[in-house]
Amino acid sequence: MAGYVLRRLAGMVPVVLGTTLLIFAAVYALPGDPIKALAGPGRVLSPSVEEALRERFHLDQPLWAQYGHYLGGLVRGDLGIDLQGHEVSDLVVRAWPYTLQLGLTAWAIMAVVGITLGTFAGMRQGGTVDWIVLTATTVVVGVPYFVIAYVAQILLVVNLGWFPTSGVREGWPASYLLPAAVLALFGIPELVRLTRASIIENRYADYVDTAIAKGLPQRMIVVRHILRNSLVPVVSVLGLSLGYMVSGTVLIEGIFNIPGLGYVVFNGISQQNGPVVVGVCSLLVLVYLIINLLVDIVYGLLDPRISLAGRK
Repeated sequence: MAGYVLRRLAGMVPVVLGTTLLIFAAVYALPGDPIKALAGPGRVLSPSVEEALRERFHLDQPLWAQYGHYLGGLVRGDLGIDLQGHEVSDLVVRAWPYTLQLGLTAWAIMAVVGITLGTFAGMRQGGTVDWIVLTATTVVVGVPYFVIAYVAQILLVVNLGWFPTSGVREGWPASYLLPAAVLALFGIPELVRLTRASIIENRYADYVDTAIAKGLPQRMIVVRHILRNSLVPVVSVLGLSLGYMVSGTVLIEGIFNIPGLGYVVFNGISQQNGPVVVGVCSLLVLVYLIINLLVDIVYGLLDPRISLAGRK
């Protein structure tokens, strides 16, 4: 197992380098001059001040040299300084709790709704419930979730007043339920279909026939035998989805005005604040990879064949 973990850690290195390089290059390839944008509309910085700022943020150097400076700081745990002179790590510390609450709430909603609907659809294969669930998940996949977010705001917030307008003043759960539900829709269709397929596969297994022959109650057969064995592949998807739910909140936090990491990135893009966008996105990538690594380790402990396969 130790060798398996080391191989996974080694495999993360090129992924981190590649993703951070792409993020860095994409942000600094955007049109516009961040130093001139820093002065604000209608204002012009003096040439000496502009030159000093470019030198401070290494913008007077080639892209590869800028990335080298950034990567060196990232190795030391330094996410850099934004164009207003604030430590990006301070922004992360203030915003992280909001993103964590939103991501975990969305993950819990996805797990409960996805497994429940998938179980009902699988146990009623070919029936009305199965058809409704499959149709609904297909529709959800076909609609971008930011569109669903705006529609949900209009219907449930503006028209019906069931949820707060925006922000987190009402605290958890009132301020988080609607944006978390919209975010959860991204992963629910996949989880429903995987659970359904696994339920269908296991409901006709020999051990289920044995349980039926013993006269066990239907509920016990479903929960203890069919559902329990069907959740093995579902656990992997849930683990990977947790990484996305925590790190993929940029649009949702921007739309619902939640001051988390996604909102910081959202504002950084609109303000052309490159160090903030690069620093926070790199951190989110690391969080996603670490969660994936933990999922792989747990899977390797549950099924030793996975770690053994990596040796071949």
